[in-house]
Amino acid sequence: MTMRLTRLTPPLALALVTALAPAAVAAATPTPTSPTPTSTGTTIAAIQGPGFTSPLVGQKVSGVPGVVTAIRTGSPRGFWMQSATSDRDDRARDRSTSDGIFVFTGSAAPTVKPGDAVTVAATVTEYRAAANVADLSVTELTSPTVTVVSSGNALPAPVVISPTAVPSRFAPPVSGDIEQIRRAVPARSAQEFWESHEGERVSVPAPWIIAPSNTYGDVYITSKPNADRTIHGGALLSSYDLPTGRVKVSALDGAKPRMNVGDRFAGPVVGQVDWSSFGGFVIDAPTLPAVVAGGLTPTVASKPDAADLSVATYNVENLAPRDPQSKFSALARGIVTNLASPDVVAVEEVQDNSGATDDGITAANTTISTLVDAIAAAGGPRYDHRDVDPTNDADGGQPGGNIRTVFLFNPSRVSFVDRGRATATTATTPQRSASGGAELSVSPGRIAPTDPAWTNSRKPLVGQFVFRGRTVFVVGNHFASKGGDQSADGRFQPPARSSETQRLAQARVENAWIRSLQAIDRRASIVIAGDLNDYQFSPAVRTLTGGGTGLVDLIATLPRAQQYTYVYSGVSQVLDHIIVSADLRARARYEVIHLNAEFAGQTSDHDPQVVHVRP
Repeated sequence: MTMRLTRLTPPLALALVTALAPAAVAAATPTPTSPTPTSTGTTIAAIQGPGFTSPLVGQKVSGVPGVVTAIRTGSPRGFWMQSATSDRDDRARDRSTSDGIFVFTGSAAPTVKPGDAVTVAATVTEYRAAANVADLSVTELTSPTVTVVSSGNALPAPVVISPTAVPSRFAPPVSGDIEQIRRAVPARSAQEFWESHEGERVSVPAPWIIAPSNTYGDVYITSKPNADRTIHGGALLSSYDLPTGRVKVSALDGAKPRMNVGDRFAGPVVGQVDWSSFGGFVIDAPTLPAVVAGGLTPTVASKPDAADLSVATYNVENLAPRDPQSKFSALARGIVTNLASPDVVAVEEVQDNSGATDDGITAANTTISTLVDAIAAAGGPRYDHRDVDPTNDADGGQPGGNIRTVFLFNPSRVSFVDRGRATATTATTPQRSASGGAELSVSPGRIAPTDPAWTNSRKPLVGQFVFRGRTVFVVGNHFASKGGDQSADGRFQPPARSSETQRLAQARVENAWIRSLQAIDRRASIVIAGDLNDYQFSPAVRTLTGGGTGLVDLIATLPRAQQYTYVYSGVSQVLDHIIVSADLRARARYEVIHLNAEFAGQTSDHDPQVVHVRP
């Protein structure tokens, strides 16, 4: 694909902008070989149309006037252009349409520059990556012939995105494919608002950073710094309706500043509204302002009371022996310093001794011992551990990695009750002990490992502990991931959450197991800890804690601004939980330790958490 370019020379250029530009473009355009309809002198607003897709898709247009606002030399190559005089200045104008558009030049590098007044002949296209059917499409001009009319023109003023500009509702009030909406209402929802500005220059004044920058240099900002705000300045998810001030930013010049949640840009972020398969609408900024650090520091757990049992959960993100020692050391510091060396740690995503090499190995003793050694070297206790090796490639995660949950425990503080010999397929069940209380038939053991609910997913690990003469049952979880769900930013609203079905089934199985334990001892001390891969308001979590169990999801007891353990696509959300039985709730001290999810330098993508209870 090539971009054909014609350049007009002064002094005729300005006079030719409207009078002769269509003719000049037409002269440079080959005669169509097919009866594709052609629109002449079409405006950008007419091409964009009032809906999510162009009413002229597939048609050839010519004489499309505009001013080049930005260039993209990386993939996809091209440039943005915008009407020199905005139709928004006309009160009778349809506010649903945009005055900007992207011109795709294919393999040819764009030869225009910002400030060039141009006319374009091209084909109107709705672009969507074939593999991302749930994405919103982007209206583009393709196979362009470009005529430069003049240069050095002022760029159209950007639309200022104030804190009140974007509606508080995220998606339009429809069910299904929102691209079928014929007329977007930008004052009704965030998706319609951004769609009505697709391709236009916008400006967000001195915005706050709501997610750490990634290796690609992308970052998320908010135009609503005081809405849905976390304690550190992130954007909080409290329902299935996404925070609406959030928008992704990408630097066209390749800059990759390192940013944490709570940092801010010193000046306005100015760029063109585009769409990203990885995060929804994005502002493609030619350059980024300087970054003002917010001073974010990792949190530290409160000092433990020797009379309390402390239980933590930490997803260590595919920990394997081949990981650099620096990762083991950083995890160890987090456990010793930030979590204050808990008595019991449920550790998720521990890979086997060969990591992601799919060689049939399932044992993880090398991975575990390397972590235990690192903790001791960091000044922590010499932890003992328990786990159950899974069946090869049966528990999901990276192929060959055989991730599992592992219990680390401090033997000088708590003892583990070993009973029976667990295998990957052996179920542990509650039974009555000789003293009349409850005990596990196998410890450590797995909850209903052959139940279909756990297909290609981690099975819950259960252990029976004794602390100061009291029995405590700890369940370590890592529920099925959200893989396969439709994008929450995408065209299908509400998005299909197909993965939720399996987590709901897992919650039902585990809830039934808990109720069978409580049927033997209604006052049994129970701690459920781990990555449930679901929100505090989700059906799965509500099912797990329901059924008359009296279980309490502790993160839901925190102030709203503290309810998050994970940051994804600019949204601070809950995936990890500690749930306790009613007898432990009264004196529980619970904290989420924010040391990963909000930082550009992460040891894991999850934040750990810890609870202090008195059985």
